[in-house]
Amino acid sequence: MKLPPLFRLGPALLAGLLLAIDPLAAGISPHGNSGAATPAPVPAGNPPAPAPVAVPAAPSATPAPSVAPAPASGSYSFAPSYTFTTTDALTVTVYDEGDLDTTTRVDTTGCVNLKLVGKVRIAGLTISEAQTVIERAYQDQRYLRKPQVTINIQTVATREVSIQGQVKAPGRYPLPIETSLSVVDLVTKAGGFTDIAAGNRVSITHFDGEGRPQTKIVNVDAIIKGRDTIKANDQSLMLQPGDIVFVPETFI
Repeated sequence: MKLPPLFRLGPALLAGLLLAIDPLAAGISPHGNSGAATPAPVPAGNPPAPAPVAVPAAPSATPAPSVAPAPASGSYSFAPSYTFTTTDALTVTVYDEGDLDTTTRVDTTGCVNLKLVGKVRIAGLTISEAQTVIERAYQDQRYLRKPQVTINIQTVATREVSIQGQVKAPGRYPLPIETSLSVVDLVTKAGGFTDIAAGNRVSITHFDGEGRPQTKIVNVDAIIKGRDTIKANDQSLMLQPGDIVFVPETFI
């Protein structure tokens, strides 16, 4: 069969002819991008709004570090030898008897004024001794059968001792509340004995609750040198508020 003249052309020539007649029929964009969709025209006026930008979330605030509560008034640590003195302030608590709880102060007579039992003398007593004395007061006056008393010290009076005589730095020294201070410790704080000190005849004068002096003589020199049976930390050598230590001069 004889083909029409159009189909006698070669494939390349035929494709060129079709492109000239209709470019879209050949699958070619008028802009030269084969198979690509023509972008939609942008309408006149304001340009399109930019795409929203994601803003990172603000970091959560760092929680403030926890702060330990301030110690309550009276949160002291006391040496076992601590004794009450005038103007010490304290709280007396009676177990299971809340109406008897009392906050008071040691008065000039060495007493505290408590509910029901009135004045009880505690000056010169340790905490443990004072608790026992107060318990006995409630028992003796037949208010309670087996009271359990607890004392919490709120504030303490200024506590000092003095040393005079033949030491290198005589004067007044604070008495710590958390530890005991012996006469040997006080001599050391005062710089030690002078060359003419009679360290074997050191006197310690203590005043009781009624102001009466009580004096004892201690061979501090022998204790320091380890020649005495009494040790430097013996309770009999511990000083109390207001004590006066005197170091005499040696006899020539």
